[in-house]
Amino acid sequence: MIDAVIFDWGGTLTPWKTMDFHAGWRTYADVLHGDDAERAAAAAAALAEADTGRWAAVKDSSAAFTLAHVLADAGLDASSELHGDALEAYREFWVQATHTDPEVEPMLQELKRRGLKLGVLSSTAWPGEWHEEWLRRDGVLHYFDAVTWSSDLPWTKPHPEAFLTAMKAVGVDDPARCVYVGDRPYDDISGAKGVGMKAVLVPHSDIPVDQRVPVDIEPDGVVQRLAELPGLIRTW
Repeated sequence: MIDAVIFDWGGTLTPWKTMDFHAGWRTYADVLHGDDAERAAAAAAALAEADTGRWAAVKDSSAAFTLAHVLADAGLDASSELHGDALEAYREFWVQATHTDPEVEPMLQELKRRGLKLGVLSSTAWPGEWHEEWLRRDGVLHYFDAVTWSSDLPWTKPHPEAFLTAMKAVGVDDPARCVYVGDRPYDDISGAKGVGMKAVLVPHSDIPVDQRVPVDIEPDGVVQRLAELPGLIRTW
């Protein structure tokens, strides 16, 4: 029997969208250094390098990080008077990649009807309130019993503690009675299976090369569309 289903966010609850780290940080830098194009370009490059480096390091350390860490790595001062406006510009740049898959709400409704606990576990540098605002905007936040963001934790996926924390948040103790749904074979599938969860792969995302890790583990199921999930796990 299954008691809970926990979902990845980006690339799973939201369709994968290839985005440019540099362009995102350029929006930040253009506000921070609006009167100096050369300085803005240098800051954007440093931020993109720091962001990419932090994500690449997750392969080896599973260490969680936040936007503050990226800014510090790039040698920028978050106490600047323009930081708030710059961060808002950065957030607005990424909104285009945050929209929930239209199949999510009816799928969640069906799982909720069965009495399952529902949760989210996402590896992210962004503040949890950003994600929750977007889920609320799309009318699905209230379906989840708990949402867990690595920016609030010491560890990202695939570290076992990230998964165990998400399980505890939704009120489930036995990993064998929990399903994790994600788009990344290493972070999501190997991480979930490593703590004893069942794992479902949504194989649509083009994972950046520097974030890929070969894994010798198979998911318990594969769905091409989230609408297929309730049927897949019906007998689990």
